[in-house]
Amino acid sequence: MSTDGNQSTDSGAGGDSRDRIEREISIGAPVERVWAVLTEPEHVGSWFGQGRPTPVDLRPGGIMQLDHGEYGQFPTTIVTVDPPRYFSYRWASAFPGEVATEGNSTLVEFTLTPEGDGTRLRVVETGFAALTIPEDRRKTAGYESHSEGWSGQVENIRRYAEQLAA
Repeated sequence: MSTDGNQSTDSGAGGDSRDRIEREISIGAPVERVWAVLTEPEHVGSWFGQGRPTPVDLRPGGIMQLDHGEYGQFPTTIVTVDPPRYFSYRWASAFPGEVATEGNSTLVEFTLTPEGDGTRLRVVETGFAALTIPEDRRKTAGYESHSEGWSGQVENIRRYAEQLAA
């Protein structure tokens, strides 16, 4: 499946404030495969991390540990699990090692929609405007970094899921 029609949207709460990153991509793999790539320990580290299995406690309130290499370890807090269509977690990217809560994190949402024999994946990250990011973390945990990062990550997800589906 071609990745034609992929979309990127970044928006804010008005003025210079940027609070929402949205990426959409077509993936040539069924929804169930993409769901597994996003949520199963043996797959998560292959598209986000260092290529090793990632601890995932797949339930609301559970922790999914993201290994972001030199940038740190991030125990994301799972918010919603609705297989195989919707998954969300909180990510305290400005605070390596801290468990993500509403006060220190953004909300990352994955929506999977069947599209022919494949999947339309939408990733949305919100909550930057409410965060106070330490000066030494702004370059890697700020809006600009995440906006660029999700463009690459959705491609990583697509390539990995399509490779597994082949």
